[in-house]
Amino acid sequence: MQMVHIDDLKGCHVHFVGIGGISMSGLAEILLKRGYTVSGSDLKDSHIIQRLNEKGARIYIGHSPSNVEGAHLVVHTAAVKADNPEIQEAYKRSIPVIDRATLLGQIMESYPYSIGVSGSHGKTTTTSMLSTILLHANLDPTILVGGELDTIGGNVRIGSSPYFITEACEYVESFLHFKPYIAIILNIDADHLDYFRDINHIYQAFSKFAQLVPQDGYVVGCADDPLVKKLLSEVKGNVISYGINGPSDWQACDIYYKDLGTASFKAYYKGKYMGDISLAVPGKHNVYNALASAAAAHVLGVPFEIIQDALKTYRGTHRRLEFKGKMGEVTIIDDYAHHPTEIKATLETVKNYPHNRIWCVFQPHTYSRTKKLFNEFVQAFKQADLLIITDIYAAREKDTGEVHSRNLAQAISQAGQPCIYMQSFDEIANYLKENASPGDIVITMGAGDVYRIGDMLVTSFPQ
Repeated sequence: MQMVHIDDLKGCHVHFVGIGGISMSGLAEILLKRGYTVSGSDLKDSHIIQRLNEKGARIYIGHSPSNVEGAHLVVHTAAVKADNPEIQEAYKRSIPVIDRATLLGQIMESYPYSIGVSGSHGKTTTTSMLSTILLHANLDPTILVGGELDTIGGNVRIGSSPYFITEACEYVESFLHFKPYIAIILNIDADHLDYFRDINHIYQAFSKFAQLVPQDGYVVGCADDPLVKKLLSEVKGNVISYGINGPSDWQACDIYYKDLGTASFKAYYKGKYMGDISLAVPGKHNVYNALASAAAAHVLGVPFEIIQDALKTYRGTHRRLEFKGKMGEVTIIDDYAHHPTEIKATLETVKNYPHNRIWCVFQPHTYSRTKKLFNEFVQAFKQADLLIITDIYAAREKDTGEVHSRNLAQAISQAGQPCIYMQSFDEIANYLKENASPGDIVITMGAGDVYRIGDMLVTSFPQ
């Protein structure tokens, strides 16, 4: 990779390969705002690409060598391989090529108070919660989130202050390109095993991430997660812990769950009662996310009263326990959960909703994750009454034939849980129309395009 810094190319032409991605599009928008000429390519059109078009980016649908014409820098995602025709052409023309994480890290350097939200699960929600708090505090942050947040009208907000908030993803150790003033570490779990050798390899990546924080910065981490707790004990700088079960700097006590699983709790900081926090999003996992957000905001000097008010207003991001609508008297929900830990947390939360039966439609994400966490997936859906598994969403991978959704559905059925495999989204939608009963909940789940089934069900029953 040729090393070049974005600040040395002010006003130049930057081309993004895979510009429609949630993070890539946000970076492209930031550069447009800074006066760069921006072009990009993607395999298909989307509302995100339309938004970039409207802001002045030149977008190509499909990848072609001619797309990099005139570019001074080419940026690509980790999913784009070296044999991509635009990458090949850039090398041929001696145009510098960097990956998404390198560019994001360079942009973060210009913000004295940059915050990287890391963890195997919960990054998007915590980033969004913390963003909501800083907006309520009128700190005018720049925000880059891995989902669409209605409060900012999408996935990016460009402020004019020293505050920058972004997700810090561990995949291919991309977050090691960052230098956050505050590093939040939510949890450390076995995932992305197409890249990481094992859990120890993952732990070492998070440990290196924590070491990137400057001496006057802070590492905020969950003391209830065994690996995060271990990591915090090894950090030489400023550490702030949070948790529910054991000793920690920030603690949630007397947690009370309302009808739909939304929580209220008493917040303590170093043994001092700070006040009550009431959430409008459900689940125990969101209590943890709220504590992480409160801890980081407190470091930045945000008064607790503003933290309280902001968290009360937070309604979630798209694809995180998102209510899609109704199919008659059947409730349709969608969620991004694609790891066994996330699936369990989501279904335990949905169990608190008033319901007759819970239908779960799951789309596995990547062959490597499905294969390496196969046994964990078999056990992850216990809270669902009826389960439909559809084909694996390949994402960045190719099918080697080693694992198939049929295998997973068969193993779950053999473990005693009602489960069927269906290939076609149309077939699944028709099956649910015929078999779901009033009072049932249907939750579509996965990081691919399984949400389309919910759209099909809702649109077929005009409200």
